Amino acid sequence: MYGILSFAQTEGKKFSAYILPEFKQGKVLMKSGVSYNALLNYDALTEEMVFVNKGDVLAIADEEVELVDTVFVAGRNFVTLNHKFVEVVYSSSTVLYAAYKCKLSSEGKPGAYGDTSQTSAITTASGFYSGGNRYYLSSPDMYKLKPYTWYWLMKDGKLSRFINIKQLANLYRNKDEKLKAYLKHNNVIFDNQEDIARLISYLEAD
Repeated sequence: MYGILSFAQTEGKKFSAYILPEFKQGKVLMKSGVSYNALLNYDALTEEMVFVNKGDVLAIADEEVELVDTVFVAGRNFVTLNHKFVEVVYSSSTVLYAAYKCKLSSEGKPGAYGDTSQTSAITTASGFYSGGNRYYLSSPDMYKLKPYTWYWLMKDGKLSRFINIKQLANLYRNKDEKLKAYLKHNNVIFDNQEDIARLISYLEAD
């Protein structure tokens, strides 16, 4: 994918916050109409679209993000929103976007009596950049990743974010009973994008 500015990830990275189990062949369509084919994935920890070039894992640089129209990979479509890539998981008169994120937390060091001491609070990837290298940690085995999802809903010309079912219910106050009935008979997992897409489709149906 030549022509897109990028930088390499750290060699020997200990973490994997990719949303796909492996890099997949895909296409990056630019707003200019030019497209690039590459092995692609999305890094939820750094919130970047990454690709493989000559054995290196590179990220689409900030300067180029807004020039991208759509990223197509593994049958999924990603567009930019607030200078980040989000997946389009439902699209009709209302559009649902999923923003993939990941928290990095310290599990602590063993104490004198077998307990652990928390060396740092849950944090984001922004604290783990060093000279352009990502995931630069002195003891990577002491950390764990926790993926989570934020959603954005474009409804009636207004873009709203929701991070739990209660906030989604506030966006559909006029269909409160319909929402309650659906949740009663369906096990909706918030971080399952298909579950949320089906729920939105149900709420949008007449």
